[in-house]
Amino acid sequence: MTAPLSDDAASRFVTVARTALGDSLRSLTFFTRTDYEQLYLRDDLEQDADLSSFIGHEWQAFQLTQDTYKGSELGEYQYTVRSFENGFLLRVATERDGVFVTTDGLTVTQFDEAANALESVLEDRRD
Repeated sequence: MTAPLSDDAASRFVTVARTALGDSLRSLTFFTRTDYEQLYLRDDLEQDADLSSFIGHEWQAFQLTQDTYKGSELGEYQYTVRSFENGFLLRVATERDGVFVTTDGLTVTQFDEAANALESVLEDRRD
């Protein structure tokens, strides 16, 4: 598989995620509709996650969430946090691409700060 990101762009995502989440960051994956690249995986985690099924689900879930809540009194969709027994998944996406990170426990404020930082990197890629 060809990497969907340049080395500089991948490095920027990792730097932003590590700065925002510190040692709580477990993994970071960039994705588009048709491709993905795992940019970071913490050393103490197993290397065998089936990312292709994650990507398909996260892309479809982003589209469904965005379409479902469009025009609601809640305002524009920003990001999704999923809670699991052993951590959390934060998804930030645009119409073109997205990232998801897995983390250890964080506060809502930390998720918000991380989502805003990652979204700014996604938006910079549009320029």
